[in-house]
Amino acid sequence: MPGENLSRDEAHERAALLSVDGYEVALDLRSAVGESTEAVRTFRSVTTIRFRRTGEGDTTFADLLAPSVTSVTLNGRELDPAVVFDGSRITLDGLADENVLVVDAQCAYSRTGEGLHRFVDPEDGEVYLYTQYEPADARRVYANFEQPDLKAPYRFEVTAPEEWTVWSNGAGERGADGVWRFAETAPISTYITCVVAGPYHYVTDTYRRGDIEIPLGAMCRKGLAKHFDADDVFLITKQGFDFFHDNFDYPYPFGKYDQAFVPEYNLGAMENPGMVTFTEEYIYRGKVTRAAYERRANTILHEMAHMWFGDLVTMVWWDDLWLKESFADFMGSFSLAEATRFTDSWVTFANNRKAWAYRADQLPSTHPITADIRDLEDAKLNFDGITYAKGASVLKQLVAYAGRDAFLEGARRYFKRHAYGNTRLNDLLSVLEETSGRDMKAWSKSWLQTSGVNVLAPEVTYDAEGRVTELAVLQDGAELRPHRVAVGLYRLTDGALARYARVETDVAGPRTVVADLAGSERPDLILVNDDDLTYCKVRFDERSLDTLRAHLGDITDPLARALCWSALWNLTRDGLMPARDFVAAVLAFAGRETDIGVLQMVHAWARTAVTHYASPAWRAEGARQLAEGGLRELRLAEPGSEHQLTWARFLAATASSDADLQLLEGLLAGTARIDGLDVDQELRWALLSPLAEHGRADEARIDEELARDDTASGKRHQVRLLAARPSAAVKAQAWAQVVESDALSNALVGAVIAGFAQPSQRELTAPYAERYFAVIERIWAERSIQIGMDVVRGLFPAHQDRPETLAATDAWLAGHPDAAPALRRLVLESRDDLARALRAQEFDALED
Repeated sequence: MPGENLSRDEAHERAALLSVDGYEVALDLRSAVGESTEAVRTFRSVTTIRFRRTGEGDTTFADLLAPSVTSVTLNGRELDPAVVFDGSRITLDGLADENVLVVDAQCAYSRTGEGLHRFVDPEDGEVYLYTQYEPADARRVYANFEQPDLKAPYRFEVTAPEEWTVWSNGAGERGADGVWRFAETAPISTYITCVVAGPYHYVTDTYRRGDIEIPLGAMCRKGLAKHFDADDVFLITKQGFDFFHDNFDYPYPFGKYDQAFVPEYNLGAMENPGMVTFTEEYIYRGKVTRAAYERRANTILHEMAHMWFGDLVTMVWWDDLWLKESFADFMGSFSLAEATRFTDSWVTFANNRKAWAYRADQLPSTHPITADIRDLEDAKLNFDGITYAKGASVLKQLVAYAGRDAFLEGARRYFKRHAYGNTRLNDLLSVLEETSGRDMKAWSKSWLQTSGVNVLAPEVTYDAEGRVTELAVLQDGAELRPHRVAVGLYRLTDGALARYARVETDVAGPRTVVADLAGSERPDLILVNDDDLTYCKVRFDERSLDTLRAHLGDITDPLARALCWSALWNLTRDGLMPARDFVAAVLAFAGRETDIGVLQMVHAWARTAVTHYASPAWRAEGARQLAEGGLRELRLAEPGSEHQLTWARFLAATASSDADLQLLEGLLAGTARIDGLDVDQELRWALLSPLAEHGRADEARIDEELARDDTASGKRHQVRLLAARPSAAVKAQAWAQVVESDALSNALVGAVIAGFAQPSQRELTAPYAERYFAVIERIWAERSIQIGMDVVRGLFPAHQDRPETLAATDAWLAGHPDAAPALRRLVLESRDDLARALRAQEFDALED
């Protein structure tokens, strides 16, 4: 990987030297099908780049990652590939004022989800292709200048097997010669060009609004067609276009709008203009909850927002990645709440997305939203909770601070001024200053250019009659920031904990008095950051905390309840609430949670609390209580409801006792039944998982299940469950599959890792802690960035939660100061998670 890196300085120098007039890319993908005698299966890629020299100098380089290059021609002059191509770069010297570069190469199909990914469907043998480039993998498919500020128009042509259909960013058709040719794109960056090819199932529709007409398409593998609810995809798409056209006052600029749901995808989705790609996990093979449809709708709208934030106007370099990702994350929830049936999307945002941000912002690798991105490896790791969720949270705070109308007018001016161009932070701040009248530089310095999360807590005194004498908001943190917050007072009346007073105010400095709440009746609960206007961790006074322990489930407002769940979880993570107390709250109140997305998040937190934050002496008891509570709520849930399904999955995730495992076996065999529970194929795999983990489903039983579901999804489940079995030989095989071989695809690497690391098998995986530190530097050097990240994160010995593991981690860091910075960052993050777990366990142990 190090030889493939590109630094910010190199990109800056190249942008100062040249500008690109256009690309013509011809791909021959007929080699994707049939048998291959090549050690690495390849395809032909011929690229013509027309570019001009605009600065001083006559030497530069083009980017290409390919097994071999057949020829390189610059301005009609043949260059020797053996001399100018080093495996990742093509040296170009003797530049003229106007240049034409032609590169004929053999590029490799990918199995890692980077570049042109090739997938063979185990169900029917069909081959499917798609590309994924961000931040810099277009160079795996065609020669280019791989940096976001060298935008250009593209013309793609693709030769493919006769029975296939091919799609790209522009509209296309197959010519009489069998070659697919696509319309020239508007100027775009390399990382959002795209090709999708294969026998995909394809559905069409049209969006119409006044004079605007946008052809719509949606596609998936043929094997998933029976599950594909394209009508709902199109519904959300049309609602999104309505919302963005209403608010952006800039028509969608890229012609058609196809959406492809593709296999073995590393991400949720990618905003390729006119050809958006999504993980096919968004096509549901069985019953799922409303939260799953909400996640898909949010992703559809997030990617659509990118058509303006990111595609039309693009950051100069990855330092300003937030200029697209923070906005898209914010606009996804914003449009979801205002334009679709998911009107409670801000509840999900508060409970789910912000949890991601809070974790990332407390790691040693935390960084400002406007990050210092030195190179491509830095960029790859900064697609994180800060760039996405914290950035979106800060924008939500900005809307409260500057006003919705000023914010949207700023966006409109930003698009019109910088259409098809590249921008930096100040380009956005200047338009927001114009529209809001606020000092955006000061706001930016506090919120975008510093790291860390503030803690806001109430400080309250009462008079003899029990009325508020003074209520102040205390702010803590390395950088004190201006916050626009609401402070809500809640009172318990007739079993309902409801708000009776609310004041919105600006918090600045370490202590801010909320004068308007003086004289209020004594509340049972004070909620700082009510309505979730700002980005902060919330603490409680003692009376409020006691109220939550007894009445969290009585809070009538779903958003307020979600905020309180989140605050209790942060207390647990910070070692300020015993893990067993959080588990007690889950057992007492989760059964009454009406928001299914919040319930699923609380379930995940409860399992983490027992696995990582509970005292080892209490861990088994905590697991027993969760499983017992899961079974109780499963039996109490309304038959056929999404709550019943969620509790069934929770029971499957926590079951370990003989009685619970027998019940799961019975549900699979049909000898046990829970009224209303449909045990479809996806639920069958969930029920089989703990049986494999606890040694009650052997290889034959797992293979039997695969025979029922011999699909790509079924194969991933089978591989995961095989690696989850409680055997030293199984763990050795799983380790070898991931560490000693690169034969598996990205999806199956992830499945093996997920099966290998089981919290109930700490003793079995203990020997691999030492081996992990011995191999990670080699893994990082030999594998692609994506696979390297998956292995380094996934195999870290987090379940060996002992001081000795922490010491071993520190020893590796101390002994490898010159390891790749991105690798060191991953290890540092895992070390921090481990140290946090040990602190929380120590605090919980005080209750033993």
